[in-house]
Amino acid sequence: MGHKFAEIAFTKTVREQQQVLGSRSGYAAMDEGADYNHILRNSEAAFISARNSFYMASVSETDWPYIQHRGGPVGFMRVLDEKTIGFADFSGNRQYVSTGNFKNNDKVALFFMDYANKTRLKLLGRVRQLEESETELLAALEDDSYRARVERGFIITVEAFDWNCPKFIPALYSEAQVEQVMGSLQVENAALKKAQQSSAPILPSELGDGPLPLVISAIAQQAPNIRSYQLRHKDGLELPQVLAGSHIRVPLVLANGQRSVRDYTISSNPEQRHYYEIAVQREAHGEGGSQAVHQLYNLGLVINCSNPLNEFQLDTTAPAAVLIAGGIGITPIKAMASALAAKSIGLHVHYAGRNLQSMAFVEKLQYQFGDQLSLYSSEAGERLNIVNILRSAPVEAIFYVCGPQRLIDAVAQIADELSIDLKRIRYERFNRD
Repeated sequence: MGHKFAEIAFTKTVREQQQVLGSRSGYAAMDEGADYNHILRNSEAAFISARNSFYMASVSETDWPYIQHRGGPVGFMRVLDEKTIGFADFSGNRQYVSTGNFKNNDKVALFFMDYANKTRLKLLGRVRQLEESETELLAALEDDSYRARVERGFIITVEAFDWNCPKFIPALYSEAQVEQVMGSLQVENAALKKAQQSSAPILPSELGDGPLPLVISAIAQQAPNIRSYQLRHKDGLELPQVLAGSHIRVPLVLANGQRSVRDYTISSNPEQRHYYEIAVQREAHGEGGSQAVHQLYNLGLVINCSNPLNEFQLDTTAPAAVLIAGGIGITPIKAMASALAAKSIGLHVHYAGRNLQSMAFVEKLQYQFGDQLSLYSSEAGERLNIVNILRSAPVEAIFYVCGPQRLIDAVAQIADELSIDLKRIRYERFNRD
């Protein structure tokens, strides 16, 4: 049938409502092809294993649904194989509503939430309570480091799952996640204070002698070592029109006092001209440019820049585009995706990084592009499958790649092996500084 979640959840009445309310055409493709979304991949397994709670729905003998929140240590929902998950049931309020419902009806629905990254995974399955004689399975579900008493174990056979739309999920962060972000900022802050105490540097109020006077109007910490800077015209004027993929040369002063410049991609939506946005990844072992930006670029600083240039041009006449970003290479890809979406051109963004916490703009991209965005965390064992990405792309699609040289080389090599015209591959690599 195709998408197994749609097969189960999209009943005749649901499909009729989708048709009446105008969304049916958007889901029609889920009925096509071989069965999928019923076998857990590395991405689902990693997501489930990283959760410390979930919501679980059962159905009572009176046909009333019952929803329960279950919590425990991270990973207490075990992924046993590609079709099976299970959890130890810790002692709670002792109402046993879910436990009783499962005796009569083994159907279960689960919601796994990642509030920090505004992501949720829905899962449908069939559940059974383990017998006392199933000691090996019970042992596999226990966590010796967690002191709560285990009353029973449940095994769930996966029937279907679906990654759901991120809209309206509140961004909530655990104490550990806040400490992770704040830790690097505190270390950097301590280092800056120490440097200030030893040399008492005076931060500049203006840098550069370029023709375009910009003022830093906002700064955001997009990841532990990535900051975005919003740049507006010093006199409140509209900024020069730019195309997606453009970059701007900004002035700075290196640690040795040498005045220099660096090029940074404009990542903001090119459709608006109120401000430019650049994102700078702080490189500890670079040539000092990114460190200077992080140290010197403060609110109110005026930077006299050169006018933007574009050497990574977007083709808005092609019917479709596939955009591939590695790490901080997301900056031009973000702007390009916004420009393509504004013209209703078919697109899909593939964005890879070490982990979601280290990847800039994840929440904005999820909100804006939803199912048109695929994220890959190398720490979770997820890798860009370039062969599949290129093979499954629309015939006339243009490919845009930005990231480290090895990513660009891999895309070009595989495109050549698949006899894809290399004129359809457009790229820009980033320099570590």
